[in-house]
Amino acid sequence: MTHIRQPSTRAARGLDAMNFTLADVRDGLGPYLGIWLITVHGWDAGGVGAVLAAAGIAGLLAKAPAGLLVDALPDKRAMLMGATIAITVACLLILVSPDWGVVATSQVFAGIAAAIVAPAIASLTLGLVGPAGFARRMGRNEAFNHAGNAATAAAAGLASLVVGPVAVFVILGLMAFAALLATVSIPAAEVDQRLARGLAPGQSAQGGWRELMGQRGLLVLAVSVAVFHCANAPMLPLVGQVMAIADPSRGTALMSACIVAAQVVMVGTSWLAGARADAWGRKALFLAGFAVLPLRGFLYTVSDDPFWLVGVQLLDGIGAGLFGVLLPLMVADLTRGSGHFGAVLGLLAVAQGLGASLGNALAGQVAARGSYDAAFLTLAGIAAAGAVFFAIAMRETRPRVPVTAATMRAG
Repeated sequence: MTHIRQPSTRAARGLDAMNFTLADVRDGLGPYLGIWLITVHGWDAGGVGAVLAAAGIAGLLAKAPAGLLVDALPDKRAMLMGATIAITVACLLILVSPDWGVVATSQVFAGIAAAIVAPAIASLTLGLVGPAGFARRMGRNEAFNHAGNAATAAAAGLASLVVGPVAVFVILGLMAFAALLATVSIPAAEVDQRLARGLAPGQSAQGGWRELMGQRGLLVLAVSVAVFHCANAPMLPLVGQVMAIADPSRGTALMSACIVAAQVVMVGTSWLAGARADAWGRKALFLAGFAVLPLRGFLYTVSDDPFWLVGVQLLDGIGAGLFGVLLPLMVADLTRGSGHFGAVLGLLAVAQGLGASLGNALAGQVAARGSYDAAFLTLAGIAAAGAVFFAIAMRETRPRVPVTAATMRAG
C-alpha cells in the first residue's frame, strides 16, 4: 500500500493560504529591521549585526525542543497559531522603543517563537499527503511561501513611499491575522499523526534522535546547512544597508525590490524542485543552489548601483528556492521509519540558525571595521568552501524504490 494521500479541497487550499500568509510572519521583520534601525534611529551595521546574532542564538536554544514538540504534540495547527501570535507581538514591541535592550529582547522572543514554524509546517504537510506526495507538495508549499514574500514585500515597498518604513509593521500585523484564519481552516482530522512523524500506520518509533544524528549523512547535511546559511543569511541585510546608506529615503522601497525580485525566481525554482526532486535526485539540485552563493557574493562588489544590486539578488531565488524544498526532503529520506522527522528537522534548524547567526555577526563586524565589499567577499569564500565540501561528502538520499508501508518499516 503506497502512502499517496489526497487531502480535501479545504485542506489543500488552507495549506496554500497558510504558506502564503505565514511568509511575512515566520521571519518577523527580517531585513527590514536593519533598515528601520539605521534610517530611523541611526544605528550602525555592527549594532544591527549584534541584534540579529542575539536573536539567532536565542532561537537556537528553541529549535531542538521545537522539533521534539512537533513530533510529540498532535495539533500542529495550534502550535503554528501560537507561534504566529508570539512573533507578531514581539516585533511590534520595537515600535515602543529603539533602545538596544528592548529591540534585542523583542527579537530574542521572536526568534524563539519562529523556531516552531518550519518543522510544524513540514510535519503537518507530511501528515496530510504522506511520503509519496511529499516532494511535490513541499515544492507547492515553498512556491506559495515565496509568492507571499513577494506580494508582501511589494506592498511594503509601495506603502513605505507613502507612510515611511513603519509600513512593514502594519503589513506584518495584517498578514499574521490572515495566517491565523488560514491555519484554522485546515481540518485537524485529516492530518495523520504517524505519517507526520515519518512512521507507517501501526509502526512504532525506532531508536532515538541522538542515534540518528550520529549517521554520516545527517552529520554532513548539518555541516552543509550551517555553512550555507553562514554565507547566505547576511547577504540581503548587507545589501539593504548599502542601499539605505546611499539613499535613505528609498531604502525600504529598494529592499522590497530586492526581495520581490528574488521571491519571484524562488516561486519557479521551488516548483521545479518539487516536481523533479524524485526524478533528478536531491544532491544535484541542492548543489546547484549552493554553487550560486559564491558568484552572488562576488557580484555584489562590482557596483553599488541599486539596479545592479536588485539584479544580482535574483540569484538568491535559485539558492533559497532549492534549499527550502530539498532540506525537508533529505531529512524525510534519512529519517524514514524512525518517527523522529520533526526532531531531526529541528536539530538541523539549529545548524541553520547557528550558521546564520555567526554569519550575521561576522559580516556585520567586517562591514563595520573594513567595508561592505570585504564582507561580501568573505561570505563568497565561505560559500565556495561549503559547496566543495557538500559535493565531496554528501551522498544521494533519494529512495531507490517507491515509498510504501513496507519500505518505511524497512527504512
